[in-house]
This record gives sequence, C-alpha cells and structure tokens, in this order.
Amino acid sequence: MTMSKVAVVTAGGSGMGAAVARRFAEDGYGVAILSSSGKGEALASELGGVGITGSNQSNDDIHKLVDLTLESFGRIDVLVNSAGHGPRAPILDITDEQWHTGLDVYLMNVIRPTRIIAPIMAAQKSGAIVNISTAWAFEPSDMFPTSAVFRAGLAAYTKIFADKYAADNVRMNNVLPGWIDSLPATEQRREMVPMQRYGKSEEIAATVAFLASEGAGYITGQNLKVDGGLTRSV
Repeated sequence: MTMSKVAVVTAGGSGMGAAVARRFAEDGYGVAILSSSGKGEALASELGGVGITGSNQSNDDIHKLVDLTLESFGRIDVLVNSAGHGPRAPILDITDEQWHTGLDVYLMNVIRPTRIIAPIMAAQKSGAIVNISTAWAFEPSDMFPTSAVFRAGLAAYTKIFADKYAADNVRMNNVLPGWIDSLPATEQRREMVPMQRYGKSEEIAATVAFLASEGAGYITGQNLKVDGGLTRSV
C-alpha cells in the first residue's frame, strides 16, 4: 500500500501523541504508531495505519516500527517524537538513576528514532521531524526538573540537527506546550495562563501538522511555544 505521505508517531497511544496521530490520519497521511501501552497499536488499526506495542527507549522496537512502516507504506515523511513522564522530585533529591531515566524519557526519545529515520528522509530529500517538548524548556520550573533540563538539551540538539540536514530538505522543530488538557487540571494552573484556560491536545496536533506541512517548509531549528501566553516574556 502506498500513501501520498506517511507519519510516524512515537508515544502515540494517548494524550497529545494520540491527538497528533488522529490529525495526520484526518489529513490523509498513512500513520504508524509506537506505544508501550498497546493503545497505540489499537489506535493505528482504527485509523487504517500500522502500529506496534513497544518502547521508544528500545532501538529494536523502533527498528521494528520503521521496518513495518516501510513495508506497509514505502516511505516516511514525518516523524513526531512524543514522550511519557519522567521523574519529579526536589532538585537535590533526584538520584543518578532518576536523572538517567529523565535522559531516556525526554532526550533519547528523540535521538533514537531520529538516528534511524533521518537517513531515510535524507535519501528521499524530504522530511519533517517535530518533537513535543515543553514550555518550561527555557524558563525551567522546579515542578518538572528532569523535563526542563533535558529539553533544554533537546533545543541544542535540534539546532545542530537542523544545521546538518537542512541541505537535504529534512527539517526539525520543537513544539513547546504549556498546560494541556491531557494533564490533570487545577484552578491554580489555569489562572497562571493569560488565556485563562488549558490548551487542547487538538491544538497541539494542529501545530505539529503545520510544522510538518509544506507551508512550514522554510522553518527549521525552531522552538514554538503553544502555551496560551504563559511564558510570553521569555
């Protein structure tokens, strides 16, 4: 089966990742989903795509998804790297093991799939990679210490990647969500946002879809905040 365009979504079983997969399917893409819960495989089936149950912390699982995607669709045009949740604790209480877990969850979740898929895109002379990061990457919060630290590193990685692969027409950008409805809602958090509401997963998905589109064809190496103005001064 050959589709006009194909999107791979990691950690796509629920939340923003699932919303992204649905949006690409609505836009006519073939979709391939990796999820550790099994929900991604079920969603892929619902959307007419392919999926496997596995981890973005496993190179073997990522290879399996890529092989299945190429076997099913023949190409990969978009990679969306989503993530789960890493350790949270007071900064000096985070153990070495927890820091390494944060590295796996928030930075290696991008590096592993990119290392496998970017050469495919470079050979095609086209591709877009979009990473779901956090609004607190540049103004870190002690609420999310491992996320903030490693996603600041992701911003650096993204710029280096963009410099290297722009000539191959392979782009990488980050989406930086604030408080989104896939997270537990509290009145205190809502009041922190100038727009006075949580964002919708579908709004993140629409932003990802734009960054993957031809309309964003001249955008690479960027970090786009989608946070209702929460970090507007940063």
